[in-house]
Amino acid sequence: MFFMSLEENIDLAAKWIAESKSLVVFTGAGCSTGSGIPDFRGPDGLWTRRDKGLPPPKPKVPWDQASPNPNHYAVVELMEMGMLNYVISQNIDGLHAKSGIPFEILAELHGNQFFMKCLSCNKKMLFEEVGWDKAEWGRGMRKEPVREGQPKCPHCGGRLINSIVDFGDPLPYDELQESIVRSQNSDVFFVIGSSLVVTPAANMPGIAKQNGARLIIINKGDTPYDMVADIKFDEKIEDVLPPIMEKVKEMVKKNN
Repeated sequence: MFFMSLEENIDLAAKWIAESKSLVVFTGAGCSTGSGIPDFRGPDGLWTRRDKGLPPPKPKVPWDQASPNPNHYAVVELMEMGMLNYVISQNIDGLHAKSGIPFEILAELHGNQFFMKCLSCNKKMLFEEVGWDKAEWGRGMRKEPVREGQPKCPHCGGRLINSIVDFGDPLPYDELQESIVRSQNSDVFFVIGSSLVVTPAANMPGIAKQNGARLIIINKGDTPYDMVADIKFDEKIEDVLPPIMEKVKEMVKKNN
């Protein structure tokens, strides 16, 4: 196997991203650890600690008060440079939306902690928008029974549920289908901070690869796609993504 140095891989990843016509970015919990939110399967992740018999890691800030970090803003930069086709995220923290990624090009496959959705018309709305008080009505999860008098969709009168996908719940159909189509049509599929084990979201890199996309993964730790990835970075995101972005910007500036 031909061995490439870290710097060579960074240069090549930047070249592919800069030349991409249909870039899809896929993010997992590792993308948000820089915002103070623990991940799940990283070295100090929630499931990693659980499997070692250790207590769960404590978030550095309350989830609802976390702010986007440079990883999120790197994705925004790709959008502003006209390179980004779509973002697929497994995260429920809402930080991509907070950073400025519009919902039109964002699939939050596991939901968003700040939003409810209507089961009839599929619209997303803030809890505050619909007057849903969690102290009175609970979290509003799909499996919870409907209670008399609870707020309904202001658009169609349908049932409102928490947009977060709980264990056993189906993923949002429209966002899942759009993610599949965007993955199929991508020429570069860029994974940032995901162990790629939670399906069906984690099927997207395989769909992209099968349809000819170059697959780039940044994740500290193994993923099921490491052997088929065109480039796999087993470093911290913060050590790889910034130099990639600098190279991308240099290339874009040079070509303009």
